Amino acid sequence: MSESNGFAATIASLVVDRPGTVVIVFLILTGAFGAGLQQVSMSGGTGQFTEASPAQESYDEVQAQFGSPFAVETGSTLVIHRDENVLSKASLVRMLDVQEGVSARSGLRVQDTSSPATYIARELDPTADTLTAQHQVIDRATPSEIGGAVETAEQNPEFRELLSEDFNSESARATAAIGVFSHEVPGRDETAVGVTADSAFRETQLELQDIVTTYEGDFTVYGSGIIAEEFGQIIVDSLQIVVPAASLLILGLLFLAFRDLFDFLIGVFALVTALVWTFGLMGWAGIAFSQLLIAIPPLLLGVGIDFGIHVINGYRERATKEGLAAAMRPTMRQLVVAFGIVTGTTVLGFSANLTSQLAPIRDFGVIAALGILVTFLVFGIYLPAIKVLVERLRERLGSQSEETQQTGVKSPIGKDGSVLEPLLTAGIVFGRRAPKLVLVGVLLTGIVAGGYGAGVETSFSDEDFLPPEDIPDYIEYAPEPFGTGTYTVTESTNFLEANFEPSSSDSLTIYYERPMTGDTSLELIDQAGSIPPSAIEQSGVRTESRSIQTVIDTYASQSPEFAILVARNDRDGNGVPDDNLEAIYAALRDSPHEASVERYLSDSNRQTVVYYDVESDATQSEVSAAGTLLENRLRGDATATGTTVIFADIAGLIYESAIISLLAAIGITAVFLVLVYHFLFREWMLGLVNLLPILLTVTLVLATMRAFDMKFNALTATLLAVTIGMGVDYSVHLVHRFIEEYEGTTSVYNALYPTMRGTGGALTGSMLTTAAGVGILGIAITPILQTFGILTALSIIYAYLTSMIILPAALIVWDRFGSMTEQKHPQGDTVVTDGGDREVDEFEWVADGRNHEFKRVAEGENDEFEWVADGRNHEFKRVAEGENDEFGWIGDG
Repeated sequence: MSESNGFAATIASLVVDRPGTVVIVFLILTGAFGAGLQQVSMSGGTGQFTEASPAQESYDEVQAQFGSPFAVETGSTLVIHRDENVLSKASLVRMLDVQEGVSARSGLRVQDTSSPATYIARELDPTADTLTAQHQVIDRATPSEIGGAVETAEQNPEFRELLSEDFNSESARATAAIGVFSHEVPGRDETAVGVTADSAFRETQLELQDIVTTYEGDFTVYGSGIIAEEFGQIIVDSLQIVVPAASLLILGLLFLAFRDLFDFLIGVFALVTALVWTFGLMGWAGIAFSQLLIAIPPLLLGVGIDFGIHVINGYRERATKEGLAAAMRPTMRQLVVAFGIVTGTTVLGFSANLTSQLAPIRDFGVIAALGILVTFLVFGIYLPAIKVLVERLRERLGSQSEETQQTGVKSPIGKDGSVLEPLLTAGIVFGRRAPKLVLVGVLLTGIVAGGYGAGVETSFSDEDFLPPEDIPDYIEYAPEPFGTGTYTVTESTNFLEANFEPSSSDSLTIYYERPMTGDTSLELIDQAGSIPPSAIEQSGVRTESRSIQTVIDTYASQSPEFAILVARNDRDGNGVPDDNLEAIYAALRDSPHEASVERYLSDSNRQTVVYYDVESDATQSEVSAAGTLLENRLRGDATATGTTVIFADIAGLIYESAIISLLAAIGITAVFLVLVYHFLFREWMLGLVNLLPILLTVTLVLATMRAFDMKFNALTATLLAVTIGMGVDYSVHLVHRFIEEYEGTTSVYNALYPTMRGTGGALTGSMLTTAAGVGILGIAITPILQTFGILTALSIIYAYLTSMIILPAALIVWDRFGSMTEQKHPQGDTVVTDGGDREVDEFEWVADGRNHEFKRVAEGENDEFEWVADGRNHEFKRVAEGENDEFGWIGDG
């Protein structure tokens, strides 16, 4: 341990002897890192995750070949129109007004636009090719003429897709319609599922939104640009809510813990410095700020307060009127080593997220690990140096409080006689009486909780990153600047899903590559849907699907000539042509349905796409399994894709990330602790003792997630590794303090009591502030942050409780079998050492390694004690006096 003591002594000397130099260096570095804050950019949404999905490549090919009328990723903007009847003449005119006004803006680069109004106008006058002409047609039409045009247009599936599901062709009524605008966006090559905060359509759709608001009627703009804008807005709004709330809560608890204005201000200054360093480094490194990283500030605030409380509390434990250096120097020597171990375990825990295949999770691991390193430097060196400067200034100015003037320092948390003492030492009481039973209980609890928690589910969706449709009142009515903007995406998404047929982005998509002119090509597609998977919507005994066969059926119902062509080439009379498919496709391309053919069949007739409508209550995993089943039924190169399948892939990667990062965190943390405790203290088993509480904590977190139906998502995938990284801190602090105390005593209890009172008291304060700071994410706007905040706060509480309860028992068992005990008390020694000075004293009987309670009944050369356990008297002769009196056992009384 000499090397660590040497390093710690060097740091302690630097802080105590040259605090001014330390502060100046840190101020210069703060200015340098602070300049990086201007370089921080933002990135949000689900699009940043989909690159890792194999199904994404197939989706890209589908988009490139066939496009999608409702896919917000393809350069389209949707304008949702709501009215009592959107097919009334007045409503149709209002929609055309919007279409004309938007198309007239050259900056929006509108290439094409369609709506129910344009289809109806062309039914009334096929020559009405422009919006102006269509507007005139609708203006001149009578309600009955419009009703007739609606009945005719109803045969066109593209017309029906633009109307809500309550559409009634006989009465020509519907309560909602969609207008579609296709844009040309120079330089855009993005086709990934999901939306990122830097979407190419942001400015285009925001301008379109401003235009639409000037028209009469209920119109809502929906598209990737709007979603991207709200993703970015959510990040800003979340920070405006979470960081101030976390800061106020943590600072309030910090003030209660320090009970000193100067110590409080020192802590605040250090917190701000740590945040500036962390996010300045992120800016210089070019890592974009995403929703996942919103969780970083509360985490760093919590860990920083943890370190700060230990420094101040450790100083107060040792402080006397003999001088500041006499208190701070040993405090630093002890805490630098403890902080080093804690920082190592926390960094390794967070860095375990680098094993993830998902880039945002890896970024989270990098920034969190950097933040912990920064926190160690700021709170392990900078804060103590400031504390030394401030205390020396206060001594010169005589500005110490009455308590400080009397005792030399404010009292530490958990001192002897404090109200917390019985709670802090409860673990010793349990461990003293039945340490092995405690450990068996821990093992059984871990097995049960872990087995139950193994059933935690995983999810990934846009909704995780978007605010709820109904914003809570405490957010909606929060005063500026803590309030939020206006969000429309969640409501619009829910409205589209509830009122319109699923678009291709909401369906299961099968991308099929094979020559589609072969005799069995269409029959294979038909047969694949003959026994529908449970997740796919059914029509009778068949699947609800859209494919090139849908176009054939539609045109056959309208054209007798084409129907004859199909029947002539249909061997089994099931409506699916088997022969002469090339001629059938050519006839379709020469028909009014040419555009529909392009949606399902490539120009080369070698690629096709089939869209299967999924049940509204089908889970991602069920839809993905249905896609695999349909792939297997089709001969050739068939690939299941679509938003749901891609998101299911990501959900699988999230679960994989959670498990692998957990195993990595446990493994590397265990190796680190074993090596550290071996080289520093020659007690490698203590490294494993450190892990007992945190392993139980992980199982309790998993059990809690399943009990409250909390799923792994893009952020909680990091939770288990974060739990290891942060939770092991509590056991490290306790075990390190125990070793410091144990080396100077002959009793395990003489080491445990000051450990649990002193360090346990500091941990209580840091647990409350850390859990509160991270738990404040529970009031965040988005579900993903809320869940993470609640679970992380619970994991911190669990880690604290398990450390305080389990470690005393584990250390007692270690003491009985560990090498340090054997070195101190050779075999056969019958020494009994005094373990307390209360009415009923506690003794450690070294001969059997157990603890016995005795009551002193007579004093003299040979003191007499009553053994409380059996009521008999035993005589002992005092053979040595000191902190722990030693007695020779004379015999039973």
